[in-house]
Amino acid sequence: MSHIYDIVIIGGGPAGLSAGLYASRAKLDVLVIEKEKFGGQAATTAELENYPGSIENCTGPALVERMRRQAEEFGTTFAKDEIVEVDFSGDIKTLTGRKEEYKSRAVIIATGAEYRLAGFKNEIELRGRGVSYCATCDADFFEGLDVAVIGGGDSAITEALYLTKFAETVTIIHRRDSLRAAKSLQEKAFNNPKIKFIWDTVVEEAKGDEILESLVLRNVKTGEISELAVNGVFVFVGLEPKSDLFKGKVEMDERGYILTDRNMKTNVDGVFAAGDVVQKSLRQVITAASDGAVAAVAAEEYINEKFNK
Repeated sequence: MSHIYDIVIIGGGPAGLSAGLYASRAKLDVLVIEKEKFGGQAATTAELENYPGSIENCTGPALVERMRRQAEEFGTTFAKDEIVEVDFSGDIKTLTGRKEEYKSRAVIIATGAEYRLAGFKNEIELRGRGVSYCATCDADFFEGLDVAVIGGGDSAITEALYLTKFAETVTIIHRRDSLRAAKSLQEKAFNNPKIKFIWDTVVEEAKGDEILESLVLRNVKTGEISELAVNGVFVFVGLEPKSDLFKGKVEMDERGYILTDRNMKTNVDGVFAAGDVVQKSLRQVITAASDGAVAAVAAEEYINEKFNK
């Protein structure tokens, strides 16, 4: 019979690495499977100053590498593979990867979420160098500077209002002639002297030598091209949970976020979820790490009750 792990964690971001650390410290046999680079979105964050204790060398890659090494030191094993099918129906869960098949007594889903790209030229190249997707993470880098926000929904306006605490000006760029955000948020934005609006407009290109300097804009009605000098641009056009693999396997909300209880348990025995793939109000490295710890402890309790009677 193939090897049966105590816990297999799908996803090697902060939630998965934290879960691996906690489960391994409990002397469980733990495997973390990641299809891309370990660290998730945090691995692409140039600076990460809002994670407690990360003042020295506070970059995303440095932090998640320390997380990975710490989990490994306590016994977590790692595999680079993409899980393409899951069977949660039995006491022993089966995960089918492109390389191998994995069996486990419990599973923690920590596949995360990803920001939708706005699609302008150099968006990827200047990510973390002026292009951001998280005001809570990066607003303080733009103290006294000029920034732009792309979007017109609740998230975009909420983040724009937050940015006014730091930036000199915040220009909201929206492809329509009216906002989609809640009326209460719209009222706050329209009444904030730091916020400006550019309507019926999309960003065509981000320009800058190593760091963002300006945005090339196109009016969708007239076709007119203009350029806006900014030090930063925050993209809020949506967030997508990486949960397609688990549709029909665990309960989700209408947007595809996995539903859990306070102990990160899904509606399926032995299956837990943690991090940005879970329905929650705040998606940060610290909340992902917290979820992972809670999920690991809950999974340990489940294993002890189910298999160690």
